[in-house]
Amino acid sequence: MKSIEEVATSIGFRPSELTPAGRGAMKVPVALVRSLTTGSRRGCLVLVSAMTATEHGEGKTVVSVGLAMALERLGHRTVVCLRQPSLGPVFGSKGGATGGGRSTVEPRTVIDLGLTGDLDAIANAQNLMAALIDHHLFRGNALGLAADAPVFPRASSIEDRSLRDITTGLSAPAPGFPRKGQFVVTAATEIAAIHALAADYGDLTRRLGRILVAKNGAGAPVRASDLAAEGSVAAMLATALAPNLVQTAEGTAAFVHGIPYANVAHGTCSLLSMQAGVALGEFCVVEAGFATELGAEKFVDIVSRQTHLDANVGVVVATVRALRYHGGVAEDAVSAEAVGRGLANLEQHLENMRRIGLEPVVALNRFPSDSAEELDRVARFCSARNVPCAVTTVFRDGGAGAEGLARLVLEAAAKRTTSHPVYPPTASVEEILNQVVTQFYGGASVELSPEAAADLESIRAMGEATGPVCIAKTPRSLSDDAKKIGRPTGFTVRVRRLTRWSGAGFTVAIVGSIVTLPGMPEHPATETIRLAEDGEVVGLR
Repeated sequence: MKSIEEVATSIGFRPSELTPAGRGAMKVPVALVRSLTTGSRRGCLVLVSAMTATEHGEGKTVVSVGLAMALERLGHRTVVCLRQPSLGPVFGSKGGATGGGRSTVEPRTVIDLGLTGDLDAIANAQNLMAALIDHHLFRGNALGLAADAPVFPRASSIEDRSLRDITTGLSAPAPGFPRKGQFVVTAATEIAAIHALAADYGDLTRRLGRILVAKNGAGAPVRASDLAAEGSVAAMLATALAPNLVQTAEGTAAFVHGIPYANVAHGTCSLLSMQAGVALGEFCVVEAGFATELGAEKFVDIVSRQTHLDANVGVVVATVRALRYHGGVAEDAVSAEAVGRGLANLEQHLENMRRIGLEPVVALNRFPSDSAEELDRVARFCSARNVPCAVTTVFRDGGAGAEGLARLVLEAAAKRTTSHPVYPPTASVEEILNQVVTQFYGGASVELSPEAAADLESIRAMGEATGPVCIAKTPRSLSDDAKKIGRPTGFTVRVRRLTRWSGAGFTVAIVGSIVTLPGMPEHPATETIRLAEDGEVVGLR
């Protein structure tokens, strides 16, 4: 690996401008990022999404990192921007979010286990807000907060299902005020979304002040600013707001910053890291969470709308393994026929990329078990639809394994296309839900539960029933049912609840069986992670 100072210099920084942040990482001051945005220079933003994945994921991060390294190999200054790993997947089944094989961001173990402490800062900020609300209730409730209204959740960075629904205020001997409480995983908090969308310290503070923390007895909204809470909560995030500069396995610059989930939140790295990436690089590779109907759609309708950062090239990661799965056979069962059936799922995602204004490029992430016949089936499918497709072997070969993909990206970039939102900013929540479900999921209709209908009336009464909607659903299917594989049609998406995130600037729609605090699998990664005698952490996936 290069020294982090050398990496900083390679993209135009003076190391003295940055703040050392532990082994192999540096913080880029917010003011420095803001100064970069005043110029007219802007690199090409490459948005990496995927087809519907299996439970293991299809290597979207591996391909993103490998593509950035390949573009560098071809002589183009490139920066890759990724979200920070969340500890839930690290200790669960999916593993960290740092890539794998020879296509990683480094120092990998440090990044997987918390990097610069941003995750802790976000969790502490969320919990401070919750504590201030309870403190207000305890000290007489001068604002008349309705104690039985939906609570502002606390945060846990560990997947601990026992904390999903709790009762608080049972302290003794002092008199308590028992009421229902809730924990969500840190990456699924509104503060995580705000942290990733904030443009500077002032914007961060204003967004935090707009957070809807409760309602009063008359049903009117009570916001964090009413509690004078935004200043102290913003202070908790002062250091965390600055992007983290690290590097890939081949020394390409990488920003790993921001943690919002791709379900409950928008699933993209921080605005500040992307602004730095497009200002400093000829190409900026950005990974969007999950598949196109989640990550790519939210990128154009939430991220781009708020940040004015549009994508110029759209990459869809596919694997033979996932195509087999969506074709109805086991992931390891070699079958060109199943791959042929599974291509219907990929086709929906290619259409989704075109819906947001980008001609898709397919990155076929190759696994050792893929047969020549299966790979040829995918190549013929893409050729018949005039979709560029390249096989990538970045896990095995690093950047060299994505040079073919990089050349296709260069060709796509030369067309100078630009992504665009799917719906207008004035669209209602109902209109947005119907448009996304019917076009991006392939569904037939949307149904609101009685609770969701009541939520919508409450949001409408606040005058906030328009604008972006973040749909939180399973990533394992185009529908809201993880068991519906392939390209299902005719289904109805059922919305259980609607929550207004005024600070983040969108409404969250909870559909299907999605939960905001997952539990660990039967055999979590914790079973193989250990601390060696020399102090090195081993066994991370």
